[in-house]
Amino acid sequence: MMFPERQVMDMKILEVQDLCKAYGKGEAGVQALDHVSFSVEKGEFIAIVGESGSGKSTLLNVVGALDNPTSGKVLIGGKDLFSMPEKRLTVFRRRNIGFIFQSFNLIPELNVEQNITFPLLLDYQRPDQEHVEELLEILGLKERRKHLPGELSGGQQQRVAIGRALAARPAIIMADEPTGNLDSRNSQEVITLLKSMSAKYRQTILMITHNENHADATDRVLRMTDGRLKDLGVAAR
Repeated sequence: MMFPERQVMDMKILEVQDLCKAYGKGEAGVQALDHVSFSVEKGEFIAIVGESGSGKSTLLNVVGALDNPTSGKVLIGGKDLFSMPEKRLTVFRRRNIGFIFQSFNLIPELNVEQNITFPLLLDYQRPDQEHVEELLEILGLKERRKHLPGELSGGQQQRVAIGRALAARPAIIMADEPTGNLDSRNSQEVITLLKSMSAKYRQTILMITHNENHADATDRVLRMTDGRLKDLGVAAR
């Protein structure tokens, strides 16, 4: 089965080639991404670190096809995202890119299980109930499956967001400061969960974090500085 439907391949799941993103022109212009290139293998858990304003959030937004680059290419599973017509890109993103946000972004009127399966239903797909049950178990949410987001702690809400991102078995997950609204205990639990999900499902994860300790839990660290990227290699253990 070919993209935009999902396909699983042993290859560089993500290739970013000479990516640039500029805002404004002339003296007022800002080069948020300055010729950024890197690749990610299937199953890698990558951290992107950098100071505020370094370009890391812009990079995640462009790689996740939430924003368009000024120039350069992003390929997921060998497919050039920005060569696709807008409607096809929307379908591709929904089926192949999962998102975990700092603010959880759960639907308050839906319970835990409904929030997890909502992206699949939005795509007119029938949820794999066995997979959903497994996620609820691993995330420690089985007893909370009928609870609304407002009845959960911040850590539990972020676990729901992780389950939602994993439900469609995406090619890659983009995690934007997933521990930013959590205390230290819940933050560590979320990082441990992401690491275990990457190992269990060979799930590729690209995570922005300002916490160097969290970066140490990943497979590889990339540092953004003034729109430029440096690969720091294998994370410390």
